[in-house]
Amino acid sequence: MARVLLLGATGTAGTATAKALVNAGHSVVALVRKGAKTEQLPGRIEIRAGDIGTLDPGETFDVLVSCLASRTGAPKNAWAVDFEANKTALDAARALGVGHFILLSAICVQKPLLEFQRAKLAIEKALIESGLRYSIVRPTAFFKSLSGQIARVRDGKPYLMFGNGALTACKPISDRDLGTFIVGCIEAEDRWNAVLPIGGPGPALTPRDMAGELFRLTGHPPKTRHVPLSLLDAVIGVLSVLGRVNAGMAEKAELAKIGRYYATESMLVFDPRTQRYDADATPEFGEDGLFDHYARVISGEESVDLGDHAVF
Repeated sequence: MARVLLLGATGTAGTATAKALVNAGHSVVALVRKGAKTEQLPGRIEIRAGDIGTLDPGETFDVLVSCLASRTGAPKNAWAVDFEANKTALDAARALGVGHFILLSAICVQKPLLEFQRAKLAIEKALIESGLRYSIVRPTAFFKSLSGQIARVRDGKPYLMFGNGALTACKPISDRDLGTFIVGCIEAEDRWNAVLPIGGPGPALTPRDMAGELFRLTGHPPKTRHVPLSLLDAVIGVLSVLGRVNAGMAEKAELAKIGRYYATESMLVFDPRTQRYDADATPEFGEDGLFDHYARVISGEESVDLGDHAVF
């Protein structure tokens, strides 16, 4: 049993990690923001409101797990959370004598074209160079990020897709399986001092595959609407021009760029030699399938909080 300090416990991945830590028998202290909703967290963890600077300097932890992530990926928020908050946690981990730092990152940092990706890479680099034992977990797409069109299809509206619906692919991983994988890093020595891309049980799915399954589950005839990438490019161009004189528009331009990135880049392992994404090289883990999740949501057995990260 390890004594674990958990950051970001109120997010979906953080909550799943908290449950997995408890199920594995670890002693958990979850540090959360004041006023944060904690009802979803398991009762067998200690919840403390405050920041990492409020910890007693004499307190000891074996492992620090950070599931901190910016909500939108907007540049200012990304550098404040993905980098600065995690850097503060890293500095504190060294001061507290933590032996192992587990960082939740993202697979999209393989091709860093956006500020939030650069912020994540910066903290990854700082962690690798810190001298602490580390595990950097880079998951593929989350179930909730691929659930934004369930309601559309259920209501008989067309499924929106970019291009022909086969421009991208991913191996989605559930929060539960991701939490289990993160916790496994504590004892699995082959996950120490490693960068760990991880997907769900596979196979790799395209938006066209997802649309087809939603039509089957809802019983609605296939109805799709293809959105040209040129439309996104035009929106980005206009917002970028306006962003030169308006900070709010500059942020919207960055969010539009994030949308275009996910519309054109696969969430799989990227091979820099071939400049291609490789489904076979993308590790698989867990038991939960995206289509089973779709079925539970459509039947009303499960709900999904899309938050700020739902994409097509």
